[in-house]
Amino acid sequence: MRVKRNVPATVLVGAIALEIVVFTALAPNFATLGNFFEVTRLSVEVGLLAVAMTPILVTGGIDLSVGAMMGLAAVMFGAAWRDWHLPVAVAAAIAILTGLAGGALNAALVAILEIPPLIVTLGSLSLFRGLAEGITGGAINYSGFPAGVLRFGQGYLWGVVPAQLTVFSAVTAAYAVLLNRSIIGRAWYAIGWSAAGARYAGVPVARRIGLAYVLSGLVASVAAVVYVAHLGQARADAGTGYELDAITAVVLGGTSVFGGRGTILGTLGGLFAIAVLQNGLHLAALPSELTGVIVGVLLIGTIALDRVRRHDGGAAAAIIEGEEIVKNSQVAALCAASLAGALIVAGTNVWLVRSFESASRGTGAAPGAAGRTHRPVMAVMPKAKGDPYFVSCRAGAEEAARELGVDLIWDGPTSLDAAKQNELVENWITRRVDVIAVAVENRAGISSVLRKARERGIRVLTWDADAEPGARDFFVNQATAEGIANALTDEAARLLGGSGEFAIITGALTAANQNEWIAFIRKRLAARYEGLKLAVIRPSDDDRDKAFAETQTILKVYPAVKLMMAISAPAVPGAAEAVRQAGRTDVRVIGLSLPNINKPYVHSGVVQTVVLWNTRDLGYLTVYAGALAADQRLAPGTRTFQAGRLGPIEIRGSEIVLGPPLLFTKDNIDRYDF
Repeated sequence: MRVKRNVPATVLVGAIALEIVVFTALAPNFATLGNFFEVTRLSVEVGLLAVAMTPILVTGGIDLSVGAMMGLAAVMFGAAWRDWHLPVAVAAAIAILTGLAGGALNAALVAILEIPPLIVTLGSLSLFRGLAEGITGGAINYSGFPAGVLRFGQGYLWGVVPAQLTVFSAVTAAYAVLLNRSIIGRAWYAIGWSAAGARYAGVPVARRIGLAYVLSGLVASVAAVVYVAHLGQARADAGTGYELDAITAVVLGGTSVFGGRGTILGTLGGLFAIAVLQNGLHLAALPSELTGVIVGVLLIGTIALDRVRRHDGGAAAAIIEGEEIVKNSQVAALCAASLAGALIVAGTNVWLVRSFESASRGTGAAPGAAGRTHRPVMAVMPKAKGDPYFVSCRAGAEEAARELGVDLIWDGPTSLDAAKQNELVENWITRRVDVIAVAVENRAGISSVLRKARERGIRVLTWDADAEPGARDFFVNQATAEGIANALTDEAARLLGGSGEFAIITGALTAANQNEWIAFIRKRLAARYEGLKLAVIRPSDDDRDKAFAETQTILKVYPAVKLMMAISAPAVPGAAEAVRQAGRTDVRVIGLSLPNINKPYVHSGVVQTVVLWNTRDLGYLTVYAGALAADQRLAPGTRTFQAGRLGPIEIRGSEIVLGPPLLFTKDNIDRYDF
């Protein structure tokens, strides 16, 4: 009996064709050979996971652990090379063996013990990620890999074809043969249709299912090696969320989540549709959140069309597929829920598109615009778009863009994500913007791609947090790291009377600027405040709820702590709320944050001091400096320049310094509105 595809190939091809037509019209440099290869290069890691996921879904299973397996294998690669001083080839082999071991564990639990794969891989996801975080302490970032490794992940064959495509092509070809041209592949399809029937027909079901999971772990470790070579870093959170991207690509490509149907070619189509969509949105300077909306529409549309096609197939088809009607409706319901969530996100970001359009239009003649042949395009990236700190910075950035006649692109990850930062910079290079300014999440990971931007003639600035000096032209520094650390430490000493224990709630443990502040805090303690003791440092990942939970834990585990120092904007109100709910009037709270989100806690006495600079001024200065750099009016060696309403600004070497931090207390906090 002929098996019908879940998603007609023509629908997927039509969706890809429509994307290409739309983005060719909207996105600069989209329809170029170089951009085509960039699309494929940025899809290799997720693509490898998607290809390996296809036979697992064909058997009716699922593997949620592939992203975490990537992270563990990447960490093993970095540790073997840097800490164990092994050759790169041996370190890569250890990473791959780690993937094989992880895949074998999943295979044993699913195929031999017959535990549901959803439960097994959900557990191994936590296991693998926990092992990776345990090895690194959540803070170690392995970097500084040899040039040969970086060439594999960042280099090109014949100057055009990304080097890592050779690995992706080989793995894809092997899976295509295995799934569609081998006895093993036929067994996978049979198991997906009916495991009991396949077993009755003499198929070694346990061995065939186990093989799919072992290969999945192997390919995930190969993806980890590619990831390390691509980003130049190995850290515990590598691959976070990649499992969901891989599953989306596979399902969009026509593979049934209930087994029995699917092809590698379809998976490649789904992967390409998503990759083109993401690339086109970035090049067109549209909000990245639209990806979720459009992918949701594609999933629902393709499933709905398939249902109509099945009903039109006649009574016989209805009988054959009757068992799956409920199942497909469940899939449609899940997709509808995903789409609803995406629409909520899109609705909250309508103002983002409108403000971008407003900033792009500019207003009349701008200072310094004389002699320009075109309006400069400046792409500015925050660490996390939803962080209130960066939302405030954006207001100043848009103000400067209007004043100077600059087309402003403001985009970035929705959460701390070094890989997404790299992807956006790559797309901005393809778009050929004039200036790129990045608030760096991980300096080792992004510095190589920023160097690439400079080589292409793009002026590169960093702001809020710096990259490696050779990777940028200027760093817009909100305040010196030492000045920030001294202000926080002195305030803690004043509130504690010069002695006592305190704890630090940071953003990410790998955040370069926050780690620099902590280093200067330790230095200040050693030099002036021997009576103060730093009890513990815990991460909030720039999330208020996590800061709340971490503070609750600290208050219980470290009862002698009398002051919480939060050095991430969302962490201060999170810590304050935990202290308030615990009724700990003996615990003080200070930190780096925005005045507006802390006013209730400052007025109630839970937060004593908020230390910060004027965030709107930081965004304003970043765009102002970028515009001057684009006009060749900010050259190396410049010591001062006039920055609009900010007046004269000092440059120390290649650092543009905004000024000393401000202290917000109950007496002055109401004077500020940001």
